[in-house]
Amino acid sequence: MHDARVLIEMGDGAVRRLARRGHTLDISSLESLLSRRNKSVRSGDELRAEAKRLAREVQQTAKQGGDIAALKEAARTAKEQIRETDAEQAKLQQELRELLLSIPNLPADEAPDGDSEDDAVEQRRVGEPPSFDFEPRDHVDLGEAMGILDFGRATKLSGPRFSVLRGVGAALERALAALFLDLHTRRHGYVEHSVPFLVTRGTMTGTGQLPKFEEDLFRTAVADRDLFLIPTGEVPLTNLYADEIIPPAELPLALTAHTPCFRSEAGSYGRDTRGLIRQHQFAKVELVRICAPDRARAEMAEMVGHAEACLRELDLAYRVVTLAAGDTGFAARLTCDLEVWLPGQAAYREVSSVSDFGTFQGRRAGIRTRDENGRTTPAATVNGSGLPIGRALAAVLEQHQQADGSVLLPGSLVPYLGFRRIAADGTPAGT
Repeated sequence: MHDARVLIEMGDGAVRRLARRGHTLDISSLESLLSRRNKSVRSGDELRAEAKRLAREVQQTAKQGGDIAALKEAARTAKEQIRETDAEQAKLQQELRELLLSIPNLPADEAPDGDSEDDAVEQRRVGEPPSFDFEPRDHVDLGEAMGILDFGRATKLSGPRFSVLRGVGAALERALAALFLDLHTRRHGYVEHSVPFLVTRGTMTGTGQLPKFEEDLFRTAVADRDLFLIPTGEVPLTNLYADEIIPPAELPLALTAHTPCFRSEAGSYGRDTRGLIRQHQFAKVELVRICAPDRARAEMAEMVGHAEACLRELDLAYRVVTLAAGDTGFAARLTCDLEVWLPGQAAYREVSSVSDFGTFQGRRAGIRTRDENGRTTPAATVNGSGLPIGRALAAVLEQHQQADGSVLLPGSLVPYLGFRRIAADGTPAGT
């Protein structure tokens, strides 16, 4: 969320920057609403001062034996005016909050122009996409032939865009999560958390999912409780520090969690409906860093490296791109995607997004720290996937497939699995 005064001071600059991401900012309406809110606040303060003056005058006049009827009537009128002014102020404050909640973050100057994935700018490629002397299969064909992926029974249970992993497939899923968590906690210094998967409306609002993306969320209502299934571990991890002041000496905070994620994917039907790429329920290891505002970009670069480490451990070819301003998420000011090569699609596909939010989430969630002068200020947040389990599993199957229908797994997974190869019949083979 923005500070309305900052947007107004930026004026046309804020309008131009938000236009890069397709948002039209009506700066005059914002200025008018803020002015009316401030005027209402001043009126309320003046009326309260007048009410206190009248109360003192009533006491003094009563002590002197004077007539207080007119003074009491004036005091009653002042109290009524205070109630009316407070109601108006609350209404204007809510209107201002709703307007500010609807304005996306200002894109960074480094974000290229454009509004689609085709406008992303490639930063680097790591590893060579594997070449095969046979026609490579996608992870769906591979997994179903092995008997380790079952989409048909998942559909029977829950409808389309769910999956069941069986035997070695389930073990591989568990091994990937363990590998990623060990990398981030033992090598990269993150603190692992186990967090709730159901959160409040306020928690969703703090990280920017609400109010804009309510149609993309799964919601549950039991009795009088209004709770949402988390779309990403970013939501509970970031909001752990909502409405708190974090001492500067404790920053940066580095948090990680392995959670399920639930997304309705509203508006995406027809895209990536096959396989593990875009599902209603999937698992992910999430990374969150909370830091001083001037450290956000450096922390983002460090996190990109942490996500890349997961791909290198799996011997996967990938590339890093910077998303265009119009394709950057609502709350982010700059996003780098890691895209892994999928032979079954003969294309690079997103496997991790790492975003710098600046103080946007900190302001919304009330996550604060102190500046060099000891004054409270919103903290900055950075988050990224490190990594989604399903997409990583799909890439491992596809990039490491063999001509005989087996998959030769990367050595980093052997300590977690106890075997090196998944045979064509889905059984473990080799050590």
